[in-house]
Amino acid sequence: MTAISSYTRIALTISLGALLSSNAWAIFSDDEARKAILEMRKSVQASQGAILDLQNQIEKLRSENAQLRGQIESLQKQTDDLTKNQKTYYQDLDNRLTRFEPQTIEVEGVTGVVQAGERSAYEEALNAFQNNQVKKADSDLTAFIRKYPSSPYLPLALFWSGNTKYALKDYNGSINQLQTLISRFPGHQRVPAAMLTLGNANLESGKKAVAKKVLSDLISKYPDSEAAKEAKPIVANIK
Repeated sequence: MTAISSYTRIALTISLGALLSSNAWAIFSDDEARKAILEMRKSVQASQGAILDLQNQIEKLRSENAQLRGQIESLQKQTDDLTKNQKTYYQDLDNRLTRFEPQTIEVEGVTGVVQAGERSAYEEALNAFQNNQVKKADSDLTAFIRKYPSSPYLPLALFWSGNTKYALKDYNGSINQLQTLISRFPGHQRVPAAMLTLGNANLESGKKAVAKKVLSDLISKYPDSEAAKEAKPIVANIK
């Protein structure tokens, strides 16, 4: 409304100015003056109509501009969403492909290359042991050791296999697995615990002298270990 009023005032000012500045005003008859005023009113009305049309066009353009801005914002959001989804898709794809590629990893100080499915096979066997599915754990660990003899998980597989066989009272099997672990990985952190189970397996199988020696070695080599603390009363009771 402010724009219309401004244009109207300008038109009236120009028109009246033209009338007042004209010397012919003085010589107009009443009829001529009335006609002139009517013509002037028509001219002003026509100017107002043009201004209104122009204002309507401006408002229409503003509305269209607002719609376009909304569409642009919507398209920008769709583009951002697509970019984000595409990034997530490729990240997920890379992760999946990585599972099928050999990887070099370190497991409790042992470095080696693991193949696709190797880690999941070990974890499945360990989960079976932790869930008291001892026979399944024994079968899975034995299969793992045969299939992945160079795995960085091998010391752990031997350790848990020795304990699984001990739980199943397969003492000779337990002794074999634990002796393999100790001989192949003498510096491994599981050795003290393995020696404790190894001593007990020998003791349960009637090999008291061997058991006493294994447990005494354990106490001597790893005096501060928890395994050594458990071994002391056992050794004391071996007659």
